[in-house]
Amino acid sequence: MKSDKSNDSLAVQKQPSDMPLASKAVLPPELGARLALYPENTRRPVNKTLFRNDYFQLTYNVREQSMSVSSRGDIVYSAIPYDTARSYIQRAAIQYLLHPEEVRHYLELHKTNIEQYLVLSIFQVTEKRVAKDSIEVQRAYNAILQNPLLEIQILGRMLQHDETGPLSANLAGKFLFSENAKTGIAGYVSEYLNFVVQLTQSLPITTDGKNLQLLESMTPDTSLEDKEMYKQLTFESDITPALELLPQEIKQTINHSIINTTQPMLTNNRPLLRSEFGSELSEVRKNYVAHSVDPQELKQYFENVLPTESTNLVNVVSDIHILDGKFPFSNQHFNILAGDVQNSKVTNEKISGVYVIGNHELVAVLPENPDTKAEEWEKWRPFLNYEWFKLIRENPDDAWPLLPTGDHDYYEAVKGELEKRFPKMKVLNNDSVVHGGIRYIGLTIPVALVRRKKELQRFILKALKPLLAKDQSIPTVIVSHAPLFNELSRLFPRSKSYNKDYTCSEPAIEQLFEQYNIIGVIHGHHHIPAAFGRYKLVEFAGKERFVVCSIYSEMNTGFELTSLFNPSI
Repeated sequence: MKSDKSNDSLAVQKQPSDMPLASKAVLPPELGARLALYPENTRRPVNKTLFRNDYFQLTYNVREQSMSVSSRGDIVYSAIPYDTARSYIQRAAIQYLLHPEEVRHYLELHKTNIEQYLVLSIFQVTEKRVAKDSIEVQRAYNAILQNPLLEIQILGRMLQHDETGPLSANLAGKFLFSENAKTGIAGYVSEYLNFVVQLTQSLPITTDGKNLQLLESMTPDTSLEDKEMYKQLTFESDITPALELLPQEIKQTINHSIINTTQPMLTNNRPLLRSEFGSELSEVRKNYVAHSVDPQELKQYFENVLPTESTNLVNVVSDIHILDGKFPFSNQHFNILAGDVQNSKVTNEKISGVYVIGNHELVAVLPENPDTKAEEWEKWRPFLNYEWFKLIRENPDDAWPLLPTGDHDYYEAVKGELEKRFPKMKVLNNDSVVHGGIRYIGLTIPVALVRRKKELQRFILKALKPLLAKDQSIPTVIVSHAPLFNELSRLFPRSKSYNKDYTCSEPAIEQLFEQYNIIGVIHGHHHIPAAFGRYKLVEFAGKERFVVCSIYSEMNTGFELTSLFNPSI
């Protein structure tokens, strides 16, 4: 979370969480003993309860060795259908507990965009058009600042705005106090605050509202503090300033729950319960008519109030998908652009580093003139008769499964066009470059060809062998747009894009990873919000390696790769 464009106390919080959602967590004996406290654990082979109250629980996944907090029982997060901000609001709640004054600063920075949302919200309720400086908007804005539970929600909404783009659906219920009171979100936030305080006071666990980590596993090398951009709540955290701002009944209940760690919260901000409102909520959801607008269409009505200069020494980012021809950030150091940078013609003569080809580059480099007899089509004419090329021009989504693998002439032509547009970038079309003692190998894998996995992995093996053989000991990072395979991917198994068959089935590839000093991989393609984490550590071919996926947003102009390098490198 970033409060302004200077290096103040929130400067290190500009970026979202860098730790994976499900960090490896082997239970220490004192936590393992808690499994016997909950009888249901004897019936559950995988998901074990470690801690719970009436509305939330901490679960340990035995298979993944990971912990997660989830709601349980009757509680409803939001009466707004398809409200996708829960994880952002939970994170906002933790940040409010830890530094409410910086939360206020963040909202003040975003005031112009909040006012725009209030203008739209008021119109949704009254069909009355008001100006951003109108008395109606100022009253609504002040109501946010006067109600901490709404302020927490607005922080979450603006974090989502900065991450995924402008919001559009059900704005009144999200931003206006009078309408928000009907959604039940304030009651959910109250109970969530109560639970996380109980949790961190009872167990040696730290959380930022998204990620969980065992305190005893935190060392200077693994601590979230160095790489994590949100502060962590622990049993030592001073939450007194925030409690003084929260409603009195919430303050009293949280103070009480620090002593009695199993009691639910009793406040005037009661959550919505399915047992009381289940039929009404089902009816609202059934009759809901989607009216969301593509965030790209709404960007023109909002300002980017976050910094556009990245100072990372080795800056990793992908999937910028530039539509307006303007590169959205600057970085004077070494950049790794992991594909899908542009959806339109973009040039940048200043940015330097390496660039790998994504599937959207295959379209963006083509001439805008549709007349293939024109001079600018000369270099592309050899490909006109390929079915996949015809589809790239007509309906690109149908082309992706048919794309060629390996060192195809088309990719070389794309590389040449990209290097004209980015003269200081080295486009790695199955090639390598050394920077700062690290070798970066760029493979052209525009999409994950699951059904042609064997063909794809034969290409990966063939491409890697000669590139790696040049130096057996140099630390090496492999960069591709789509991930190499599941074992080295940031994509969650629960994702709709995940395919369990996209595994490494070529033993010779594993042998290369065993033989050479491959310290990690970088990919893009799967639009995993940076708030869900930008890296994870995995064991593959007998060694721990990092996997980085850093998807661009206004909040994430890149991940500092050097934070993962061993100091001895």
